[in-house]
Formats: sequence, structure tokens, C-alpha cells
Amino acid sequence: MPTPEITKPAGIANPGTVRRNPSVAELVEMSLQKGEGVLASSGALVSETGSHTGRSPKDRFIVAHGPSKDRIDWGNVNQPIEPQVFDALLERVRDHLAGADLFVIDGYVGADPDHRLKVRVVCELAWHALFGKQLFRRPSPDELATFEPDFTAVIAPSFAADPERDGTLTPTFVGLDLERKQYLVVGTAYAGEMKKSMFSVANYLLPVDDVLSMHCSANAGTNDDDVALFFGLSGTGKTTLSADPKRRLIGDDEHAWSANGVFNLEGGCYAKCINLSQRNEPQIWNAIRFGSVVENVVVDPATRVADYDDATLTENTRAVYPLDYIDNFIEQGSAGHAKTIVFLAADAFGVLPPVSILSAEAAMYHFLTGYTSKLAGTEVGLGDEPEATFSTCFGSPFIPLPASVYADMLGQRISKHEAQVFLINTGWTGGPFGVGERIDLPVTRAIVDAAVSGALAGVDTVRHPILNLDVPSSVPGVPADILDPRPTWPNPGDYDAKATELAQMIVSNFERFASSVPDEVLKAGPSSPM
Repeated sequence: MPTPEITKPAGIANPGTVRRNPSVAELVEMSLQKGEGVLASSGALVSETGSHTGRSPKDRFIVAHGPSKDRIDWGNVNQPIEPQVFDALLERVRDHLAGADLFVIDGYVGADPDHRLKVRVVCELAWHALFGKQLFRRPSPDELATFEPDFTAVIAPSFAADPERDGTLTPTFVGLDLERKQYLVVGTAYAGEMKKSMFSVANYLLPVDDVLSMHCSANAGTNDDDVALFFGLSGTGKTTLSADPKRRLIGDDEHAWSANGVFNLEGGCYAKCINLSQRNEPQIWNAIRFGSVVENVVVDPATRVADYDDATLTENTRAVYPLDYIDNFIEQGSAGHAKTIVFLAADAFGVLPPVSILSAEAAMYHFLTGYTSKLAGTEVGLGDEPEATFSTCFGSPFIPLPASVYADMLGQRISKHEAQVFLINTGWTGGPFGVGERIDLPVTRAIVDAAVSGALAGVDTVRHPILNLDVPSSVPGVPADILDPRPTWPNPGDYDAKATELAQMIVSNFERFASSVPDEVLKAGPSSPM
């Protein structure tokens, strides 16, 4: 069934040619014709995002008005902006796009029809349209015929804001209006802003319906009751570890947990592909083909072979592809309730054990803590080395409500469904970053296999004296001598000092939650080092 034409997308008067929901092949052709990218030997479209190779969190604002003004957890993450400032900027962007050829992509956020959100993306670049088409869940032709968006996004990288005139911090601006259901991205071509803005919207709206939105990947075993969730920031391994040939993929980054079970918010994967190899990550490797979009990956100008080890443009190289490019994906994008929950931390200190088993109380403590290391390139302003960070709920840049809302909902689900929780270090061992070595991916995969299979249920554990973690004495398929990180360091005394340093950082970070959690949760973290 043909879809109706749109004459004024997002209120833009007198646009040029407006192409609504073109096919993947058309978008690839137009991207190449416009010089927006090149075709790699794999068939993937390769584009560069210019000076912005990661998100710009300091340029992200939420319009402060209406009921949302009283609900949002305002601060450094959720920065307010007055509605008149947003309106004036949006109007200038509309004027800027008058006469321009535009693309309109309609999609869903959420596989559950009872909780999905309808989003319309209006953009300048064909490759951005392809990104949205592959990332969001696609409506059927019949659904497109009557599609009316819940949220409308305008993506205009060619427009540079004027801070003095527009009230922004820089020429880049990412703004969300939760009341009038629109968001605006200008001054950056990094497509991840499109994805994460809509995730922030879901994180605001879904909890109102008692649906927990989560920054995690998810997969399932042979039956829908065997669901595993993987929480972690960019670069910690969510996508890699959930793309398991032995299990069925629900999704790689954004999910929700309702009374019916876990469902994916997206229709595609946005995989980090620095150092990608066919041997270690065959599913992702094979998914990067015609129809996928690769960002900021260096390709040989003659052979067009992608060099995934080349970080010349950024460490934050990315590939987006639809879920059906993964052989064993779950088409309906949903399954049952989570049986296994994994918190992933890329520990740059090199002191976290490769795996720890968390009680329900410890799970709440470490979910609120959200310790990891931000890896170079995932955000504007990061240097060449990882930085220790604490991201509440493993996704603080994207949660507009107070952290306790999400933590309480997760705790209720852990208890109700008796989920087992693990803290897995995908970072360093044998010393800190620059001295030790990153834990081998096959070792981490073996740990995950043991966790999701139930092989670690009831295993003997040893309490870490500094970090207060229960470390299993043995894990099938994993050398026992790496489970305790202290002996892997050249000088165990140096390990103790660094572990104490991390423990103090964890305790200091948690002080903001100390008065609002039960004593059992507070005691599940490290004790304050002397």
C-alpha cells in the first residue's frame, strides 16, 4: 500500500524533493551519488562523521516546561533549556532547510505493540536516512499508510548554531522536547545522537507504564524463558557478547522489561568495530555487508578493504546493520523474563576479578554504581587512554528520571524472577592499562557461557577482602590462576594499593545514594578504606 506524501515534514516549508521511506538500495545509491561515502569491498557503505566522532553530551539539553519539568532529574547530564530558546532555534533550522532535498524515515521504538513509540526522522543526508531505516523497527506497508509519529526528529548537521544568538554552548546542539514530542540535532553528523536521543525519550516514557527501559543487550537460549541481559557502557562488550552463535539474539543495546518479559527497543545493531576480527566476532563481521553503514572506518583506497585496526579517525568506529543480518535473531524482538543478568565493566585499573557473583543486594549496589572505564573516542573530549567513570544504571547519559526509579524497578524484577547476577570485568588484568593486558575475549566468552548455563550456581566462592565481592573458585573452561587478579600482578602490594584506590572511589561515588537505600544494599559494597 503506498504511503501518503508529506509536504511540510517537521514544519519545514517549501522543501525540495522529499523522499519518504526509500528502500535500502535507493539510499545506498543516493549516498554514493551525493559523495556521502564509499562502498567497501564487503558491500557496506562507509561514511565519515567529520569532527564529531562521538556523542556531545555537554551540548545535550532538555526543554524545561510542562509536567516533565518536575519529573526530570536535572543536573550535569540533564541540562535544562527554556522552551523559547528551543523554539527559536528550531525555527531557524526550518528556514535553513527550506528548499533542501530531505529524507523522511518512519519507524518504531519497541517490539511490544502495547508499548512501542512511533518516531519520524527528517534528515538531510541519505546515509543518515539509511542509518535510521536500519536501526529503528520497520512498520509494515499497511502501518505506514496510517503512520502518525509520536515523536519527530530533525537532524541537520549542516546547520551550525551561534552560541551568542541561539543560547547554545557550541555550534552543536542536541535538544529534546518531551512535552511537544520532538527533538533536534544540529552541528554534528555523528549518527549516534539520533539513536540515543530516542532512547532517552523511551527512558522517560516507559517507566510511567511500569516498563523498565534498560541500556543493555539481550539474548535467549533455545527457549524464551532462558533470557540473559548484558549491561555496560560503550566498548565493554554488550554487542559482542550478546552475538553468540549458541544463543538467539534479541538485540544489542536497548531493551525494556514489562510484565510480559524482555523486548528490544530497536530493529538493528550499532556495533563498535575497532579491532573487529572474523575469528573473534564472526556474527558482527558477517553482518557488515550491503545495506549496513560503517562509520569512520579507514578503507584502502584501491581495494576498498576495511581496516578495523586503524584508529586514525577514531577509536569509536561503528557499524549499523539490521537484526536480520544476524543468523539466529529473534524476529519478534521479545522473549521471557531474564534468568541471568551480567554487569560488564572494562576496568582500566586492572583490579576487578574477571567474574564475581552478586547477591540481590550487591546487584543493586553495583547497578547504582555503574563502574567502568570510558574508552577513547566514545565521546567528544576523551583522550587516548580510558578514564574511570561511574555511570548510574550503566546508562546515566540517557536516563532523565532519578536513578532510583530504574534501580527499584530492576530490584523488583530480580527478586520476582530469581535472576542470577554477575559482575564481569572485560578490561585489564595483570596491571593497570598500559602495564597489564586486556582479558582475552575467549576467556570472557567462557565465563559468560558458564553464567548463562547455570554452571556457577552454588559454586564455591572467595570473598575479595578489599572490594567485598564473591569470586568463584573455579569456572568451567577458564584457567583458575586468572580468577584472582592479585597474583597476576608483578607486585601484589601494588595490586592492593590500586584495589584500595578503586574501593575508595566506589564508596565515595555511592555516598549520594547512601541515605536512600536499605542498609543491606549499602553493606554489599566495599567498606570505606582507611
